[in-house]
Amino acid sequence: MEKLNVSYELNGEIKSDVFDTVLFATGRNADTVQLGMDKAGVKIDTNGKIHVHDNDQTSVPHIYAIGDVSKGRPELTPPAIKAGKLLANRLFDGSHELMDYVNIPTTVFTPLEYGAVGYSEEDAIAKFGEDNIEVYHTYFQPLEFYLPNKEENSCYVKMICNRAENDRVIGFHILGPNAGEITQGYAVAIKLGATKKHFEDTVGIHPTISEEVVILDKTKRSGVEPKKSGC
Repeated sequence: MEKLNVSYELNGEIKSDVFDTVLFATGRNADTVQLGMDKAGVKIDTNGKIHVHDNDQTSVPHIYAIGDVSKGRPELTPPAIKAGKLLANRLFDGSHELMDYVNIPTTVFTPLEYGAVGYSEEDAIAKFGEDNIEVYHTYFQPLEFYLPNKEENSCYVKMICNRAENDRVIGFHILGPNAGEITQGYAVAIKLGATKKHFEDTVGIHPTISEEVVILDKTKRSGVEPKKSGC
């Protein structure tokens, strides 16, 4: 594999190192400077992001902002489309439904995919308190990794539950093949308020990656090693 010599800035200092993989994640800029929003009284950050309330309303009541230009909103196209439809329904069809910015399923399409929906572990602890958070997790090796003899326990799944709400699942994260397809399915269950027991009561399809989600039984709190062997 070809190695790349890359220069980069870290804490204001230019450094150089050799890497075998380089991932560029530059993000998106809010191109709002030319809109003259400041003249209308709309509050904007120095990076161009527009301040919005829960109903996507800006600091000026009759001006709304959705999508990437909104401060604190995910930089993803599907949520922007969904938010736009909900806003139109509220403005012109008498709806009161707001966009759910927590339970947005998403995937990073790296060579080993990462999928997530709901809270991260850190955000869940900050929101609900550490004592109320139970984290189930496991490392695993998909069946398709056996024949090419890929590294064991290189995939990972984590389920975050709120103990104060009957172990309602508030976060799901998976690192493995087809993570996007798996996450999209479980996003529906999490959106509907599924609990850990709902997952436990679901029969797994063997041998699939998604089966690992319904058989999770090790918690971080227990300190039990989450790695496993065998299919």
